[in-house]
Amino acid sequence: MQQPHLVWPFFELHHGELGEYLTKCSSQSPVAVDHLHDRRAVDLRCRELLQQLAQNGLTKYCVAAADGGALPQLDSRSICLIRESLAYRDGLADFMFAMQGLGSGALSLAGSDEQRASYLPRVAAGQAIAAFALSETDAGSDVAAMRCTARRDGEHYVLDGRKTWISNGGIADFYCVFARTSPGQRRADGTIEARGISAFVVEPGDPGFSI
Repeated sequence: MQQPHLVWPFFELHHGELGEYLTKCSSQSPVAVDHLHDRRAVDLRCRELLQQLAQNGLTKYCVAAADGGALPQLDSRSICLIRESLAYRDGLADFMFAMQGLGSGALSLAGSDEQRASYLPRVAAGQAIAAFALSETDAGSDVAAMRCTARRDGEHYVLDGRKTWISNGGIADFYCVFARTSPGQRRADGTIEARGISAFVVEPGDPGFSI
């Protein structure tokens, strides 16, 4: 049955079809578990939910078709419909879906062909958990106050710093980590411009990485 709001002018036919599919998926999904207080149980539940999302084809909406996704380009309206449906049923499922897109977003936007081919198809298939590492203890999410740095060492970069409040921390297969590659320019009022920041793909097995 077509949902009334999906016939509004800013939705297209495929959004209505997606809405109907989400209703069907929701009716077949288990009820949210609201008593997960053990970290290991939460981690296991996150992985289970990601597999369910992948089996339903929803993680494919986190990347573009060229990288294994569902649509030619990332579509914010489809993402909003999916998140609305998931959050109504299970907030943790919505969280896992959102982090797949957020953690891989920089790769979708600016990754090299090699980087996208290495990570994004696995994101779309639910085979790799993504994480987004921006916030820091003293800076919060204020990128201008970021202290984590990255310096070139031959053909590699060495990152020096700490991140905090990182969703999927400890269970992610790769992290999109933001660090300064050059000092930000100081404004007349003493604040620093949010420039000179780059994103790096870091894997748990990389030297120096710890949770």
